[in-house]
Amino acid sequence: MRIVVFGTGGAGGYFGAQLALAGEDVVFIARGEHLSAIRSKGLRLESPKGEAVIHPAQATHDSAQVAGVDVVLVGVKAWQVTEAAHAIQPMIGADTVVVPLQNGVEAAAQLAAALGPDHVLGGLCGTISWVAGAGHIRTASEHNFIKFGELDNRRSERVERLRQAFANAGVTAEVPHDIVKALWDKFLLVTSFGGVGAITRAPIGIIRTIPETRRFLEQCMHEVLGLARARQVAMAESTAAETMKFIDTIPAGGTTSLQRDIMDAKPSELDYWNGAVVRLGREANVSTPLHEFIYYSLLPQDLHARGKIVFPR
Repeated sequence: MRIVVFGTGGAGGYFGAQLALAGEDVVFIARGEHLSAIRSKGLRLESPKGEAVIHPAQATHDSAQVAGVDVVLVGVKAWQVTEAAHAIQPMIGADTVVVPLQNGVEAAAQLAAALGPDHVLGGLCGTISWVAGAGHIRTASEHNFIKFGELDNRRSERVERLRQAFANAGVTAEVPHDIVKALWDKFLLVTSFGGVGAITRAPIGIIRTIPETRRFLEQCMHEVLGLARARQVAMAESTAAETMKFIDTIPAGGTTSLQRDIMDAKPSELDYWNGAVVRLGREANVSTPLHEFIYYSLLPQDLHARGKIVFPR
């Protein structure tokens, strides 16, 4: 398969590297020093199992130069999805399928609006991976996974073909029976974990062991669960408890990209995580006071990182 990774960050870089190492025809879309390093030295993947380098690696900044594309994995930040859709447009052929990897529940609809619903799958992934340096992707976990499926949950040949490509690459890939539910399951996890982590500035090993912050985390999950049910998403009452069990398995030093971006004074996905809970809650007339507290508390830092406000000295 000819697979394009649009946005070679932590998630896109990790999954794209695994596919390339398995022999798939992968093109990495990147920019700046990251692109230069990938072109000259290859893409380096560092994981708990060791290191691997894809060299030579196919890489470009111009998606219009790439043709014959079967799959596009969209690895940009959530606020970049609409812009990315326009850049992806020249690569779309009759059978091209686009898979968003963003945390959140809105990316597929944004891509479908720009590219047409027939070209878009629902998708999500789980990975604690990041760009450790130019041309260098580091992952802290051995339990990375990807899930995707048709937005109407029908079984299709293109979905099975992509699942098999990931399986051949040794990546845990799943086609959920209900992709919308799967997206909301992940949304419940990341918005709560990310928001509480960003507010406390503590890794998950600390958050889950202090009774007060553990309760804070659980209550955030229940707010998202209530919102999902109001939107007719088929989530079980046990979802929060099951997610807490998963939280207890995450490496103690684990943090989310939201927390890392906030702490590093970088633009974050706050509007698409906790901000989305608040916004969607208002639309559904569901109260989300804890997510409101997180969103309102972190919003000045995010706006400052984007250059939209200036803190007086």
